[in-house]
Amino acid sequence: MIVFPNAKINLGLSVLNKRKDGYHNLESIFLTVPIFDSLEFIESDKLSFESSIKIDDEKSNSILQAYQLIKEIKDIPPVSIYVHKNIPIGAGLGGGSADGAFMLTGLNDYFNLDLSIELLEKLALKIGSDCPFFIQNKPKLVHGTGDVLTNITISLSGYYLAIINPKIHVSTQMAFSNLKLKENRNSELENIVNSSPISDWKNKIFNDFEPSIFKQFPAIESLKNQCYDLGAIYASMSGTGSTVYGIFEKEIDLSSFNSDYFVQGFQL
Repeated sequence: MIVFPNAKINLGLSVLNKRKDGYHNLESIFLTVPIFDSLEFIESDKLSFESSIKIDDEKSNSILQAYQLIKEIKDIPPVSIYVHKNIPIGAGLGGGSADGAFMLTGLNDYFNLDLSIELLEKLALKIGSDCPFFIQNKPKLVHGTGDVLTNITISLSGYYLAIINPKIHVSTQMAFSNLKLKENRNSELENIVNSSPISDWKNKIFNDFEPSIFKQFPAIESLKNQCYDLGAIYASMSGTGSTVYGIFEKEIDLSSFNSDYFVQGFQL
C-alpha cells in the first residue's frame, strides 16, 4: 500500500499559558499544504524500515511507533516499510507527524481493522502533539498541547502560497526554552479569522516564537521580510520554524529566493 503524507502550516501560534504538568496551552490553526512524502508498506516475514534519508533516532521514528501502537491492539503481521522524504525535517511543517498518522490510517485501511477516528487520534497523540491533526487532515482550530481539535471553516482558494525552508533545523525544545511567555492570554484566533479579511491578518495574527527564533536565526526573519517585499498579503513562520510561508493574491516568481533553499509555490 502506498500513501502520501502531506505537510501542514500554522496560521498563528499563540502560547496562552503554562500548565501544571509543565507543558504549554497553545492556540493555532492548522492548514494542509500540498507537499508530500511517499510512504509504502507491504506484508513481510519480518518488520523492516528504510528511508530515502537517514533518520538518526529510530526510537522517535513516528512510522515505527505507529506500527507498534497498532500491533499492541491488533494482531497484524510484520510489514516492510519504505518512506521517501520530501517534506523537510525539523521545519515546522509536521512531516514526521504526518508520516506517523498516515501509517496509522494506512494500516487501519489495509488490514480492515475498522478502528474509529477517535481511537486513531488517541493513538496519534502518543506519537506527538501535532499527529492527531493528520488523522482527519482538514483545517482545525487547535488548543491544549495540540490535542484539542475543532473543525473550522477557512479557505484560501484562489490565493497563491509560497513555502520557503532555508534548511535550518530549529529544535522545538530550544524554541520553548527561549520563549518569553505572556501569561494568561485570551483565545482570539477564531474570531479574528472569521471577522477580518486576510489583508488585516498581518497586524492581528502572530507566531509567538518568531521574536526569539528570528534573533537566533536572522535568515529566517529575512525570508519573512522578503515575502512582504514580493507583495505577500500575509507571511509567517510555521510552527517553531524554520519554514516561512507567504500568501499572495497572484502567482509570483520564486527565483529570487536562494537556490539552495527548499522553495515551492502553489495556486490554492
